[in-house]
Amino acid sequence: MSFDFSRVTKREFNVGNKDQQMRLAGAAGIMIIAAIIENGVLMLLGIGVAALAFLKWCPIYSGMAKSTVTKGEKPPLF
Repeated sequence: MSFDFSRVTKREFNVGNKDQQMRLAGAAGIMIIAAIIENGVLMLLGIGVAALAFLKWCPIYSGMAKSTVTKGEKPPLF
């Protein structure tokens, strides 16, 4: 499997609904842990994961030309 660095910067709809839900749950967990241990860097990581989940875009998936979108899923509104 090859990785194309030029595709990483191009935003495309490549995260499906199920993948998005798992990413949002993981981001919420990261942010809860960050709040408990009062770690700002970990909180920023959680916010970043949540933001990419809302955008339904993963730069790593873009570089690998991978997508978890199933037929009939709608792209994000923004």
